[in-house]
Amino acid sequence: MREMTVEASVQQIWPVTDFVNRYLTDIGCPIRIRIQIDVAVDELFGNIARYAYRSKTGSVTVRLETAKDPRSVIITFIDHGVPFNPLSRKKPDSISLSARLRPIGGLGIYIVRNSMDDVSYRYQDGQNILTIRKNM
Repeated sequence: MREMTVEASVQQIWPVTDFVNRYLTDIGCPIRIRIQIDVAVDELFGNIARYAYRSKTGSVTVRLETAKDPRSVIITFIDHGVPFNPLSRKKPDSISLSARLRPIGGLGIYIVRNSMDDVSYRYQDGQNILTIRKNM
């Protein structure tokens, strides 16, 4: 397991992505899966940075693990921000409405849910804990 704690700011997206990619390289993760994970990390960390602490500042811990059966990468995002379950968001209407008429928000978590093998959320001990798993 590896872990990194950084300020919840959009300026930290690149250092977090670099941290995740070094880990994925070390464990031999295929490039196609790495790209999917990069998109998920960018979306999830960006949302935490923009919304978790409202106008205040706070931190985000990114925890990386692997599982053996099935061989997978597990990434957990932990913050002490406002409780928010992004999985409770309704699936966006991406088919019947034009992009101009579609309400803002929700498409990123939709992409994450559809590209990862598992996405879970819980609020525990004053922390938002969002976990994604991608099988390799």
